[in-house]
Amino acid sequence: MKQYNFYGWENGDIKPISADIGFVSDLCDMYDKLRVIWSAETCPPRMRNKWKSENPSLGQCSITAFLVQDYFGGEVYGILRNGGNYHCYNVIEGYIFDLTSEQFGDEVLDYSENPLQKREIHFKNEEKRHRYELLKKGLQKIAKSK
Repeated sequence: MKQYNFYGWENGDIKPISADIGFVSDLCDMYDKLRVIWSAETCPPRMRNKWKSENPSLGQCSITAFLVQDYFGGEVYGILRNGGNYHCYNVIEGYIFDLTSEQFGDEVLDYSENPLQKREIHFKNEEKRHRYELLKKGLQKIAKSK
């Protein structure tokens, strides 16, 4: 079995909620596809100058977590960070998954007792909603190429 560096990868064989999503076989496959799509353009403007292909998940947490929710269900939670922003991750079928945890290197994040995150709140920010749409279009482009 291939090893990954994102939090929860050991349980990443969870399948999408719809059989119509045949171009993504499981959560680890979704991660592989997202690594190709994540870019400075899908990173928040305040972090773009720090984004590098060696750390592609930098700044991608909320848009990734809500996109994962679209395909795999579950809930999105957030860890309050310095500065008042939330780092978003998924809980699916009782398992915690953080496809963007690599951006923090060796820092250990606390995934316990964090607040539920609502897409309506996050996507009130038009710029964030636009980045989510870019990520979604990237996945659709991969699906069409299959």
